[in-house]
Amino acid sequence: MRSQRSWILPVIGLMAVTIPGLTMMVFGQAAAPAAQTGVPPLPQTGAAAGAAGGAAAAGARGGRGGGGNRNTTPATPTPRFPDGTPRLGALPGQKGIWNGGGGGNADVPYQPWARAISNYRRNNEFEPHTRCKPSGGPRQFLTPYGVEIVELPELKRIFIMDIGGPHTFRTIYMDGRQHPKDLNPSFYGHSTGTWDKDTLVVDTVGFNEKFWIDRGQAPHTEKLHLIEKFTRTDSNTMQYELTVDDPGAYTAIWSRSSTMNYSTTRNCLSTSARTIIRHPHCSLDPKLPRWIAVAKLFRNSRIVPK
Repeated sequence: MRSQRSWILPVIGLMAVTIPGLTMMVFGQAAAPAAQTGVPPLPQTGAAAGAAGGAAAAGARGGRGGGGNRNTTPATPTPRFPDGTPRLGALPGQKGIWNGGGGGNADVPYQPWARAISNYRRNNEFEPHTRCKPSGGPRQFLTPYGVEIVELPELKRIFIMDIGGPHTFRTIYMDGRQHPKDLNPSFYGHSTGTWDKDTLVVDTVGFNEKFWIDRGQAPHTEKLHLIEKFTRTDSNTMQYELTVDDPGAYTAIWSRSSTMNYSTTRNCLSTSARTIIRHPHCSLDPKLPRWIAVAKLFRNSRIVPK
């Protein structure tokens, strides 16, 4: 009996050490070192922000749903309508989406509370857009799925369609109207557009505070006023310039710019969207609720801008 004990105990001890180690190796259950927590770094500015923004944009294009977004077709001159106006969308019979806009570098003049919110969002990424909520301003372009621009000159409208996420759209009115004085704040706000030579200038007000205008670095209030400039420099490239005026969140007006890339290899919404937009019960008829015409296309959702 004593001889048996002499070897049983060492074997049990060896098993107690070896089995957990093998389990970690085989099943990958070894605990990783706890991540250090604390206050995230302040927003990057200048060249550092530009480098970080470029890396983030590249990551977005290669993320889930973002593969193959960059167009491999050689660039041609900017496509135009018969009157010479640049086309921001696809040529008739073709398809294509835009990716990569909305980022860029900027020295953001935060108010103290806005800087604190920006830092908090970096540490707690509970972003509405990732939960399929509409996102106005530059956040609409900061997605691996891209957006499609649908132009209807005969209706004096431009639509920016979300390919992924909320599957909603934004309307830009090109008929010379002014912003209503009694706007009901919404996700996309109220956008009017004018042409300055070859640049589309979009003026938007009337935002609510239920979304992020980017991936967290720029909080906003209902005082937000955006000026966006879209300049298509060739068939594959568009320059996007953003000016942010929000006296509720910032101490001064600030701007940034980025480049958008065109892809003809991704799925688009144009065929269905154009059919529905031209339907006799379309939401462009002011006598009917906007959601009637787009419910079948956009997940039966009524979250559509007015």
